[in-house]
Amino acid sequence: MRLAEYGGGKSYSAAGNRPPSVEPIRKVRIIRPSFFLLFRRICKGAGSMEIAASLAHKALAALLQLAAQPFYYIGILFVLLQYRKQIVLERQLFSTRLHSMLDTAWKTVLWGIVAGMAASFVMAFIGATVPFGAILWIWALSALLALFRVRFICLAYSVGVLGVIKAILLTFPALAQLDGVGKWLAPIDQMPISSMFALVGLLHLLEAFFVYKQGAAMAMPVFIEGKRGRAIGGFQLQMYWPVPLLLLVPLQSGGVSAALPWTPLFGGEMWSAGWTFAALPIMLGFSDLTTTRLPVDKAKRSAGGLALYALAVLGLAAAVQQVSNLTMICSLAVIGLHEALMLWSKWREAAVPPFYVHNEQGLRILSVLPGSPAEEMGLMPGEIIDKANGVPVRTKDQLHEALRTTGAFCKLEVINTDGHTKFAQRALYAGEHHLLGVLLAPDENAKYVLVRRNIHWFSAAGRRKSALASSSDKGRSV
Repeated sequence: MRLAEYGGGKSYSAAGNRPPSVEPIRKVRIIRPSFFLLFRRICKGAGSMEIAASLAHKALAALLQLAAQPFYYIGILFVLLQYRKQIVLERQLFSTRLHSMLDTAWKTVLWGIVAGMAASFVMAFIGATVPFGAILWIWALSALLALFRVRFICLAYSVGVLGVIKAILLTFPALAQLDGVGKWLAPIDQMPISSMFALVGLLHLLEAFFVYKQGAAMAMPVFIEGKRGRAIGGFQLQMYWPVPLLLLVPLQSGGVSAALPWTPLFGGEMWSAGWTFAALPIMLGFSDLTTTRLPVDKAKRSAGGLALYALAVLGLAAAVQQVSNLTMICSLAVIGLHEALMLWSKWREAAVPPFYVHNEQGLRILSVLPGSPAEEMGLMPGEIIDKANGVPVRTKDQLHEALRTTGAFCKLEVINTDGHTKFAQRALYAGEHHLLGVLLAPDENAKYVLVRRNIHWFSAAGRRKSALASSSDKGRSV
């Protein structure tokens, strides 16, 4: 007997070669999102949907608690005011705005919500204990520290200060029993600082991701005063996110007495009594300045530094969890490492000559207006305009004159950031920007530069009377 192979002329003998084995039909498995798989396993491990209903009910109650608190709305208002100030500075420096306040604000709020959801989910497995009094402490300290520097509103500083107070209470426990003072210190005394360190580390990992993805788009071109007194160009990277957190915390009163189907990393026996959700709105903030790098490069470097800091803080959280006597050292390290990160960035900037200045090759492009002819022509920040319509240009007036005399067409010879020459050309139309939408690096005629102040981080712009005017000569600010 012979078996014919379907679709071909080859045959097989029943006594000789066997036909190729037929593979069984494979079942297709529908892959669901990992979050729902984990949630389903948790509920299955609990034996019923009771735990799922309790989670949903308490999470909804915490959302209502969050909506009733003023702190989250204060954070949103702070973001609106900061971006409004940024647009005022843009108009002051460039006579136009480069960002939309509402568009930037709603994206910031949306990213903050995403960060809150991600951090809340992870912290449910790490464990957190945050009494309501500790929330008041965090916001009060953040507001107080922001009076010195806006970037001090970052959670790392307020949690670091709380850790120092916690260490003092561990050394002198009688302070928590004093009349009048004890009730104010009780929330700090009851708060496991290791879980707060873990929260700081986790949020800075998210912040590093946001800076990596959004830093270049949010960067604002600025004029500042260089070491020799002349104006130079740069980019200010300043971002803030209001983050609403729903933290799973051990039961104090009115929570769920049923045990969790998993054991959080921090807290130990505190979870045996039950659990509930607590709303904790916080602010994440990032501020940096570059005069030596492109915004995208600076954002990547800053994100890498933030990620390293976050991992270090997570290590400090684990150390404090194991050895409580390290609370003071680790608390100071949370603050000190954050400051060291900022100082390291400043040192690297100071060690390199400024990039956004004009030179003998031509005019340095600081930025390009969105939707402008320059953007359509492919001009990029950091590039140098060497010639316009065949005419070498070394000043803004020369560029304007070369563009004006040619009528309805322009051709630019540009040196890119790699040192190669490229050509860009385009027809010109009535009503378009007189410099094609190019924002050039400042020259000796720059009217405004940003001024460093002790209270705010580059929060004011002073009027520039001359190319070598000192800070005291900048009379008017915005």
